[in-house]
Amino acid sequence: MKPLLRPMTAADWPSVAEIYKQGIEGGNATFQLELPTWAEWDKAHLQKCRMVAELNNKIAGWIALSPISGRSVFVGVAEVSIYISNQYQGQKIGSQLLNELINESEKENIWTLESKIFPENNTSIRLHEKFGFRIVGYRNRIGKMKNIWRNIVVMERRSEKTGL
Repeated sequence: MKPLLRPMTAADWPSVAEIYKQGIEGGNATFQLELPTWAEWDKAHLQKCRMVAELNNKIAGWIALSPISGRSVFVGVAEVSIYISNQYQGQKIGSQLLNELINESEKENIWTLESKIFPENNTSIRLHEKFGFRIVGYRNRIGKMKNIWRNIVVMERRSEKTGL
């Protein structure tokens, strides 16, 4: 069954937050250790290109963009956040969300998408590669999480339609 992809609204926050919490608890999705409030999350993410995947009237996953900088020269560069509910992993929902995000981001004149992924998160790295992201860097011991140094893989995708 194919999920309904639609814009995320504030009313979706309880479900979005629960999926985000699963990612936090899993330990390989984010440096975030505490669940933000809706206001904190909303302020940190772009208003455009926020989507949820709905299946059987339940939110199965979400995707959103954050600015990488406040400087005007980077207005077309954004960082991807994508989270799939534990219950719905392995059902290609991430592929559908990322594909739709790429299409929507290009309509919004975003020419570069980037993701910072823990190297242990092979599923996310493979998903990004499937959609044309390439590894452009590796940050060794970039942040501590629960007193353990963590590394990240930096991936990016350049649009072939926007920003040429």
